[in-house]
Amino acid sequence: MEVYYGRPLREDGRLQKEIAVYDLLDSLSISYDRVDHQAMMTIAQCEEVDKSLGISICKNLFLCNQQKTKFYLLLMPGMKKFVTKEVCKLIPSPRLSFANETYMEEFLNITPGSVSIMGLMNDKENRVKLLIDREVAEAEYLGCHPCINTSSLKMKTTDVLERFLPAVGHEYQILDIPSHA
Repeated sequence: MEVYYGRPLREDGRLQKEIAVYDLLDSLSISYDRVDHQAMMTIAQCEEVDKSLGISICKNLFLCNQQKTKFYLLLMPGMKKFVTKEVCKLIPSPRLSFANETYMEEFLNITPGSVSIMGLMNDKENRVKLLIDREVAEAEYLGCHPCINTSSLKMKTTDVLERFLPAVGHEYQILDIPSHA
């Protein structure tokens, strides 16, 4: 898998939402490495990408409360187990479940398998609250998709937290999600 620095030289065949990610990152002077690959729907499929970029791509879970009035994007280490009741206690929320893909597309302009922190650039009304596991927030690099799961990016986590998120008008909450053996 070949690693490229920055945006693709040719944009034909790429979705506009992917190009918009590169445009925004470039306008913020956020540097990034990129690999292009087949569509990857699971963390397990991302192992080769992880090795190529020298990172661990995190889980990106799109969640909502039972009433579908509060929505969350949770970033956590790929190999950490998601236990709903533990996250519910931390935020607090009585019940969380995976949000319907209709909301994912409406709020973040992304589809299942492509969930990414980059989708927050499309959430102009701040309908999605960002939750980040401490391990992800404290890692040197963050791996994510550019709103499509046929490419993956590696960026400094501090650039994402201190430049990208303020630029798109989003704050975040750090969670200490327990690890399970």
